[in-house]
Amino acid sequence: MGIDTLTLQCTRSAVFLDRDGVLNEAIVRNGKPCPPRDLSELIITHGAAAALEALKHEGFLLVVVTNQPDVARGTISRTEIDKINMRLSTSLPLDAIEVCEHDDAAQCDCRKPKPGMILRAREKFCVKLADSFMVGDRWRDIEAGRRAGCRSVLIGDGYGEAFLYQPTVKLESLPVAASWIIQQHRRGRETHENTQ
Repeated sequence: MGIDTLTLQCTRSAVFLDRDGVLNEAIVRNGKPCPPRDLSELIITHGAAAALEALKHEGFLLVVVTNQPDVARGTISRTEIDKINMRLSTSLPLDAIEVCEHDDAAQCDCRKPKPGMILRAREKFCVKLADSFMVGDRWRDIEAGRRAGCRSVLIGDGYGEAFLYQPTVKLESLPVAASWIIQQHRRGRETHENTQ
């Protein structure tokens, strides 16, 4: 199925979510945000469950898209990544988790800022990207969302990283982001209904 045909057929909206720093607390080591090394370091962010429930109630598909290059670097096993993801899946109303375990050297199409994980989920779930959102805490997330054609939400201050492209909006937390996304979605629906 070609991209144009898929675009015309798909009507479902999604919220794509980075994992570390959005769904769970990022652990800052030497001034750099890092993922939890194992389940003992996993702390789900405040209000995440209620925020995601609200998004689900609005009809959004919830898909995690997470870079985990420490697997390629040999500092964490894929088994530990899967354990953390399983805990998140049982604690939060997620529909899918896409993982890129490559480092930049692999030149894969899935490591953010490339949009490969979003595009895979789009094909798998028939998502309309123009009506979807990417929520992240780093420049890579914002760029991946932009390349995929989604609106983007930056949580926090971006750790002082340089951004080539600015997000659609900057907000302080996932609960605030969920409220904003729902508001945007309802406005878009009303506009569509008024033009029918």
